[in-house]
Amino acid sequence: MTQKVAVLGTGKIGEALLSGMIRAGWDPADLLVTARRPERAKELQERHGVTPVTNAEAAKSADTLILTVKPQDMGTLLDELVPHVPTDRLVISGAAGIPTSFFEERLTQGTPVVRVMTNTPALVDEAMSVISAGSHATAEHLAHAEEIFGAVGKTLRVPESQQDACTALSGSGPAYFFYLVEAMTDAGILLGLPRDKAHDLIVQSAIGAAVMLRDSGEHPVKLRENVTSPAGTTINAIRELENHGVRAALIAALEAARDRSRELASGNS
Repeated sequence: MTQKVAVLGTGKIGEALLSGMIRAGWDPADLLVTARRPERAKELQERHGVTPVTNAEAAKSADTLILTVKPQDMGTLLDELVPHVPTDRLVISGAAGIPTSFFEERLTQGTPVVRVMTNTPALVDEAMSVISAGSHATAEHLAHAEEIFGAVGKTLRVPESQQDACTALSGSGPAYFFYLVEAMTDAGILLGLPRDKAHDLIVQSAIGAAVMLRDSGEHPVKLRENVTSPAGTTINAIRELENHGVRAALIAALEAARDRSRELASGNS
């Protein structure tokens, strides 16, 4: 792989991406990083063998720029990059809520931009990365983005109009599961189990259920029905979930996340 890739604003997700790319066969010598703090840049160099550079140097020398700063910092970063980004650079944004038009309006006309929403399971190579093309991005650019993000999990192409929904469902998705596990652990303690045993029971149940969802080909309703015997424990629990409006609450929560993504796109911090 001869193309140089720069990760700008390398936090946890950016580092996970670098690590995954190296395991997938990328030469660390072809990977550039920028970080706000010099000690962070040095840490990345020592840990992965990548090359720390400034944002301007990254824009001048890398073929692909992956922007991983927070949405509220993206405008400032672009102001710094614009004088140095030629139109043959591929710019990949990992910022939630910011449309490709935001970049296209600030970069040189014709610069290809790809929008990617990944999630924190990138840290364990189980990410779900959702990829959308900007106005000037080609199928080749999308394939290149898939090659990069495929190093840390699965990828899915969607029209950009669906990105806010994907952010709500997948980008924020791991937090919902962590929240559910937290609540179930508390319930286990209430029922008399030690915290560590409740945690182990729930986590393994979650892993097993996820593998069944992925590999069985069965609809989740069918899988749930297989656990739900007449007048049994599970149906009583499901009744309480329905009585407390858990399904409606989840739908409302996802709508709220989608709406916040739209607000970020409109510049509301």
